[in-house]
Amino acid sequence: MAMARSRRRGEGLNYWPGFVDALSTLLLSIIFLLSIFVLGEFYLSQEVSGKDEALNRLNNQIEELSQLLQLERSNGRGLRDQVAFLNDSLGKAQDERARIQGLLDAAKGDAANAAMAGGQLSDVQTKLDSQKRLSDQALAQVELLNQQISALRRQIAALEQALDASESRDRESQTKIADLGSRLNTALAQRVQELSRYRSDFFGRLREILGNRPDVRIVGDRFVFQSEVFFAPGQSLLQPEGRNELDTVGTALTELEAKIPADIPWVLRVDGHTDNRPINSPQYPSNWALSAARAISVVQYLVSKGIPPQRLVAAGFGEFQPIDPGDSDEARSRNRRIELKLTER
Repeated sequence: MAMARSRRRGEGLNYWPGFVDALSTLLLSIIFLLSIFVLGEFYLSQEVSGKDEALNRLNNQIEELSQLLQLERSNGRGLRDQVAFLNDSLGKAQDERARIQGLLDAAKGDAANAAMAGGQLSDVQTKLDSQKRLSDQALAQVELLNQQISALRRQIAALEQALDASESRDRESQTKIADLGSRLNTALAQRVQELSRYRSDFFGRLREILGNRPDVRIVGDRFVFQSEVFFAPGQSLLQPEGRNELDTVGTALTELEAKIPADIPWVLRVDGHTDNRPINSPQYPSNWALSAARAISVVQYLVSKGIPPQRLVAAGFGEFQPIDPGDSDEARSRNRRIELKLTER
């Protein structure tokens, strides 16, 4: 009897409230994590925006400093030319002073000789008066030249001070430009890292969607599709199977575009490659023309799926960038490909 009552009590236990509590706790935890993620995305966008404004200010400062540097260099050249001209004028003035001093010394010598000749006193006196007048004029010219030389020296000293100040400002400008260049390179490196992160997200999403397919592989920083996935041999018209694959690429690219900040100059480059078999048809005179036409077909289809045309680039490489240098059918098949690369404009 006792065992029967115990069994009936065990059969009456209700586990449903505990299960509901556990489910509610899990739901609240997920909502909390989503809130933290949204806040993180908001603060990250604010940080990126602040970096962009700082980068623009740095570019403007570099441009202003470059203009000031050019102006200071121009002023320095003008000052050097003026100093050279003044030095030349000073040399000429000193030569003129030496010549006049020589004339003055000759006049004094003539006067002394005339004094010793007593019989020709009147002629000597006349000559002496004439030489004295010349001496007075020469002394006046020497004094004037001395004043001019002093003024020239003061001008040269002022110009040398101005030149030194200009060179000092030039050195300071060079230092500022080097510092700004270093900061600009740091900012650009951060942008490259951001783009690399988005490239990894894009490739990861494509890899997840496409799976492990033998006709799609990753080579370095590019997704490589065999041309047979998109085109018939010797043609650039997309096949239905190729459109399906590009729909997948377009979906991943649309998701990526919503994440990348609008001011990052990213593009998806579509590269067309062919094998080394020559082609010469009315529509495609060379493998180069065929590879370019295939790349353009892919780009146009992605544009029709809503991808902005300014985010797409089409390039044709013909047979000149093989990934397999062999000459077998397998090597040619590997070289016929369409490559997708996320890069900067």
